[in-house]
This record gives sequence, structure tokens and C-alpha cells, in this order.
Amino acid sequence: MPGGHRRQPSIELLEIIGVIKENGNEQTSLPPVHTPLSYDYVLVAKTRDNPEREVLKKQVEYIEELKKKNIRVTKIIDDDLVFYGIQAPKEIFEKYRYLLKVSDACNWSSDQNIVPLSTRIRIVHFILNHTHIHSGESLRELMKARVFEARFCLHEKKKQRELTESWARWTACLQGQPITAVRNYFGEKVALYYLWLGWYTFLLIPPAIIGIIVFLYGLAFFNSSPLIKEVCEADTVMCSLCDQCQTWQLSDTCAYAKISLLFDNYGTVFFAMFMAVWATLFLEFWKRHRASFVCEWKVSDWCEEEEELILEIVNDAQCQPKKHKHSYVRSTLVLVFVTAMIVVIIGLTLVLVVFRALAAAFFTKTSWDFLINNANMVAMMLGAVLHYLIITIMTRINRMVAMKLCEIEETRSFAATEKSFTVKMFTFQFFTYFSSLFYVAFFLGRINGHPSGYVRIAGEWRLEECHPSGCLTDLFIQMAIIMVLKQTISNVFEFSGPWFSRWLKRRRTKRLQRKCAHCYLKDDSEAKDGAELCDICKLRDWLSNYRLNDVDSFSLFNEFLEMVIQFSFTTIFVAAFPLAPLLALLNNVIEIRLDAIKMVTLERRMVPKKTNDIGVWIDVLEAIGVLAVIANGLVIGVSSDFIPRLVYRYRYGPCANGTVSDIDCMAGYINNTLSIARIDPKFTNESNEGIMKTPTGLNVTYCSYRDYRSSEDYSLTPQFWLILAVRFAFVILFEHVVVIFKFVAAWFVPSAPMQVKNDRLFDKLERLKEELRSFDM
Repeated sequence: MPGGHRRQPSIELLEIIGVIKENGNEQTSLPPVHTPLSYDYVLVAKTRDNPEREVLKKQVEYIEELKKKNIRVTKIIDDDLVFYGIQAPKEIFEKYRYLLKVSDACNWSSDQNIVPLSTRIRIVHFILNHTHIHSGESLRELMKARVFEARFCLHEKKKQRELTESWARWTACLQGQPITAVRNYFGEKVALYYLWLGWYTFLLIPPAIIGIIVFLYGLAFFNSSPLIKEVCEADTVMCSLCDQCQTWQLSDTCAYAKISLLFDNYGTVFFAMFMAVWATLFLEFWKRHRASFVCEWKVSDWCEEEEELILEIVNDAQCQPKKHKHSYVRSTLVLVFVTAMIVVIIGLTLVLVVFRALAAAFFTKTSWDFLINNANMVAMMLGAVLHYLIITIMTRINRMVAMKLCEIEETRSFAATEKSFTVKMFTFQFFTYFSSLFYVAFFLGRINGHPSGYVRIAGEWRLEECHPSGCLTDLFIQMAIIMVLKQTISNVFEFSGPWFSRWLKRRRTKRLQRKCAHCYLKDDSEAKDGAELCDICKLRDWLSNYRLNDVDSFSLFNEFLEMVIQFSFTTIFVAAFPLAPLLALLNNVIEIRLDAIKMVTLERRMVPKKTNDIGVWIDVLEAIGVLAVIANGLVIGVSSDFIPRLVYRYRYGPCANGTVSDIDCMAGYINNTLSIARIDPKFTNESNEGIMKTPTGLNVTYCSYRDYRSSEDYSLTPQFWLILAVRFAFVILFEHVVVIFKFVAAWFVPSAPMQVKNDRLFDKLERLKEELRSFDM
């Protein structure tokens, strides 16, 4: 303070600090340290008027176990909260440095004399989790038993402000990310997530541009395409789409036919092939991009298992590591439960199918003409919304089931548990998101029968048919609704939830914050080296971190899962939704800053974790890339009209067999895809005659429907079998060509830049020479 005079704490301050009574002896708090940032961890417990003796006993016992390890514990009491500041001794970190240096995965610079706070936090976090009381309970079990209410590591105010200015703010949306600064603060694991997300967002620019071009390519044929003209000018009467529906005019679908052409055109084939190859190039270039940063951070040779062994020795020199085990019984049990869970999720897809069929039947019985005429369309859109609600509910259920299955497996370490959980959770989520889309893409409209024999649910309700403009329209609408709902609603709740929770905590701790204002040092940054800080400053700092939203070991997993699901949408069914990469790009620009703001300002500091890769997620992404090749080949070959148009052009159209014609080669295609059916007397206006009135009042005895069947006995025509054969041939050819391109791309792009490989080579050489010099001495 100015004048060399220090103001004494007020009486209110002394009351807040309180007197700590342990074993009947009055003791004041432990001596203060030089800076509040030297606290590696903080535990928080509740004070109760009549505390349970067992809870209090466990709390005291755990703190005593920490003190036995020479860990310094500073205790501050305020009203109903007890804060324990944890400070690990210097010897622990020196031991860690030495073991790391002599390990096989040496990545610690010999001239680095200061242990970063992020490393200190990681070591202390491990020690706290592996400290047990007499009953065998660790900190995790004590947290579940409410012995401790919270645990967290402290934000560093100076670095927090720096990250906020350069990264965690909305005005930085178009700026690059300070990845190395993020790594120094949050650790390599978080830094690699943002590095991957930034790289993924950057590489979405080419597919977003090409997707727009494909969209504009379809837009260019709005007025000139003979297919559009044939639909819009047709006077063809189409069969009703439900039992109670009227017949309808093909020209009624003119607007939908135009929309369908925007994504079901020849450009879609090229775009689907491009995206399949892009997925491979993205992963290969990511490996190169990651290698550059990993080499710079000196973690190229880092080994997760060896790091865990070092931490175990630091915690207990006499430790015995948990052995690797494998049980065929447990593995079989897990496999059975996973299969059962997948069957349940697929069953929910069948529930959606039934819901849409019942909803369509219900809407046809209403008095609103709009609902009657668009019953299938409205039912399909409601089904998409219901699908989103099922996704939201099943996400929680999937998480609980995946955790229980990991407990059955009894994995050796947390890293193994995390990997196992990731695979199971993604598998469940993938089926939850995509089962309905696979049904719409490959089964909708193909298993519903024909006018003489419709397939019915419980013998009464007809299965839904494809959208009048084509089956691909249904897939497009489903994907658009789910992607928009998921990305919009998820982002709103992802940001507003933590903000609102922090606001509530601020109101609850308002009185406590007023007491903290009595501190005679207004800002921790004003403290000089060696200055003695009052406990109320510590309390203010700990309180500000305590009221932030909690994070856990799987907080980063949630962010990764969200982005990988988006990657699946962007690649697997991109043939049905060419604008998906554009939506993903726009979402990710916001997502990066949203996650950064949330992580830096709204949440407690995540425990820094060391790693050199994104782990099992790279395997998941590669599996998605393979599935994208298969799915897009099937969408183009089976779901779209690309193959029927191709067969018509070269076999049945005006230009077939090289015939010279002045008309467009696709003229007459729409009529060629329609079959004729007699009106079923059961659904006519007359009691005994097969006559039905159209909406315009005309009497019709025949109607058309999309299929290749005989008008006499509804048997499949030779054209159907030819198209089916060409469909399968195209799918096989498409997948083989794209897979070849993927392998060539993977071979052509080295997994690491040559500069990185050379740097690692010379770095190893220098370390070996240094060891040799030490040996000679």
C-alpha cells in the first residue's frame, strides 16, 4: 500500500474468515502464499447447522490424507460454504519433471525450469482423484455422497482477459484462433479440438461453394427443362395418396418439381463424388495440420499410458498399476446390450413410420381442405419434428446406457473408459439420428404396394408414399428440418443455459460478493511479489470461479460429438441436400466463438489434459467417410431419378438408339414413369361404379401413379427390371471409382509435412547426443 502502511482487515472480514475448530483446538488459517494463482485446485463443501457426523468425518479425513502427502490446504469459511485451497509442494512437480525426462516419451525441454500452471493442475487433479480415505472412497465417490459440493481449478485472470480479447468474443468471428495460447491455458486436448474445428470449418469453404453452384445449376433449368414443363402443363389425373383423399392433378406439383430439380440433377452426381473424396482429403490434410502443432508443442512422442504411470508414481511411489484384463463374458454381454439398444432405436423409427401413417389418415378426416389435400406432407413434417424430440430424449438415455456398459467392461483407466464410451455413445447417437433418414432414403414409397394391393398397418392404414414430386424431396425436407432445428436450438440452449445459470448463482451469492468488496486490495493484479494477501481476496477469487457453470471430464466430448454428427450430415446424405456444407460452415463460424466464450467466461476452467491427437474420433471420422461413399452411391442410384432419366434418354426416349430428333431427348419422360390404374369402387363417389370426381368436378375411371407396372395385372414391366439392373451397376461402379480416388488421395498426401519429420529427426538426435554427453561426464 502507499506509504508502506497496510490497512488492517475489518471486524466483518475477521468474522467472514472465522475461527477454525479442529480437534477442540482453535487454529487460524494456514499462512498465505505469494499469489492466489499458486492455488492448484479448490474444493467446496457445505456447512450445515446440524451436519451429519459421517459426512463431516469423511471430509476431515480426506483433507488429512492430502496433508499426509505434504499438500497445503487453506480453509476459508463463509456462511454456508467451506472453501479448501489446494497447493501441491514443489517436490511433486520436480519428481514429475524428472520422470518425464527419463521416460521413453521424453518431451520436456531441459532448459524449462518453471512448471506451467496447466501442468500443475493436471498433476494435482490426478492426485486428488487417486487419494482415498479409510473406507476406500475417492474424491469421485465423496462428490456423489455430497461430502464435497464442488471442485474446480482457478481461472487465471490475466490470461483469461487475453483470451477474451483475442479469441472469446463475437467480433473475432473472422479472425484466426490463438491455438498455442489456448493450449497453454486449457491444455493440448482442448487446443486440438479447436484446431480440428477450425480446420474443418476452413475446408468446408470449397464444398459450400460447389454446393451453391450445384444449386444454381438446378436453378438455371427452372424455365427451360422439359421435365418441369411436362409436369406444370400436364392434365394427368393422379391416384389419391390416401384412402380418403381425392385424386389430384400432376400439375399441382409444379412448384415442388422445380424445387426437386435444384438438388436432383446431373450436378448432384459430381457433387456426391466430390464430397466422398473431400472427406478423405480433409482427414489427410488434418493429419498434416495436426502434426505441425504437435511437433511445435513437443508432444509427438507422448504416450498416454506412460503419462498415467508417471502420475501414479508421483502420487504414490509404491503404487501398483492396474493390470490389463479381458473377459469374453463381459464383452459378449456388452455386445448383446449394444445390439438390443440399436434394435430399440430402430424400433423408434418404426414408431415414426406408424405415426406418419396415422397422422395422414387423421388429417384426411378433418374439415380443413388444406390438411385434406396436403395430409402426407403435413404428416411428414410433423414426423421430422417428432424425430427431433426423440433425438433430444434419446441423447440422455444413450448417455446413461453407454456409461453403464463401460462399468460392465471394467476398463483399466479413464482413457480406456473414455474411448469405450465415445464409440458406444456415437453408435447410439448415429442410429438415433440416421435410422429415420435411411428409411426415408431407401424404403419410403418402395414397400407401400400398388393400387390393387396397398400395404397397410393393422390391415387398415396405408403406408405413406413418397412426396408427389419424388422420394428425394422427402429426404431433403427431413434433413433440412433436423439440421436447422438441431443447430439453431442447440446453439441457443448451449449459450443461454450457462449464461442463465451463472446469473442465478450471482443472485444467490450477492450478499457474499458484497462482503468480498471489503478487501483492501481491489484487484489481484495490483499485488506485488511477496505481498501478503488477505483471505477475503482469495474468497472473492474462489467465489467468482465457484459461481461459474460446472464442467466435467465429458464436457469436451459433448462438443466433439455435436460436430461429428454434423460432419455425418454434411457427407452421408449430401446428394439429397447440397446446401448442407454451407449451413455447416455458417454454423461453425458461430460455434467456434460460442464454445470459446462459454469455455473462457461462463464455465469453470477445464482441467488441462495432455494429448497429441483427437483420439478415437479420427477412427470415427474415417468410418463416416467410408459410409458416405456407400450412402451417396445408394441415394443417387436408388433414391434419385438420375438412373431412370439416363435409361430413358438412351433406351426409351426420342434420342434412343442414336435417332436424330428435333425435340429434347427427355421429352415424354414424365409420362413414361407413370402407370395406369383403374379406380377402386370402394373409394369412389358412386356406390357401385369405379368412378371418382376430380377436384375440378370431372368424372374419371382411371388414374396414374409413379411406377413401372402393367395396367392390366399390375405386374412389373421389363423397363423396371432394366432400371433396377442399371441402378445396381451404377452403385457398384460409383463406390469402386470413389474408393479408388480415396486411396489415391490418401497415398498422395503425406500424413506429416517433411519439415515436421526433419524437425523431429534432428530433435531426437540432439536429445541422444545430450544423453551421451551426460554419460561421458
